[in-house]
Amino acid sequence: MRAEQPEPRSPKPPPSGRSDDARRVLGRLGEDLAAGHLERLGYSVLARNVRTRHGEIDMIAFDGSVLAFTEVKTRRANAATMPRDSHEQPLARLRGRQRARLRRLAVAWLSDETQVRPSARTIRFDAIGVSVDPRGRLLRIEHLEGAW
Repeated sequence: MRAEQPEPRSPKPPPSGRSDDARRVLGRLGEDLAAGHLERLGYSVLARNVRTRHGEIDMIAFDGSVLAFTEVKTRRANAATMPRDSHEQPLARLRGRQRARLRRLAVAWLSDETQVRPSARTIRFDAIGVSVDPRGRLLRIEHLEGAW
């Protein structure tokens, strides 16, 4: 005879009222839009959501000469503020700690000898801010090449 296991409870949403799933969906949407933007500019997206022992790189892209390690920030603008207010701008929240983290992640990825890496003349750290409306439609993409 097998003992019945209680049904697992769904986790409580964070105090902000937004579930982790909603944040993941928004983040994935922003990354999809950012990848499309890079591809329109002639980049090939080599990898997304690359895990290293130090954390995760949102996107690595290559255009034949530039290898860009890219941080993607996505915000859903509400009708009242839209993305005009500075606190609603996706890249307004990019801080020095995140910049240092991306550098460490890039070094870890470049140091991993199991990775197939393109021969790049330039390595760059980019930031892409994506603003979408409440329905998830693109409002704006802000791409900072060489953000740091």
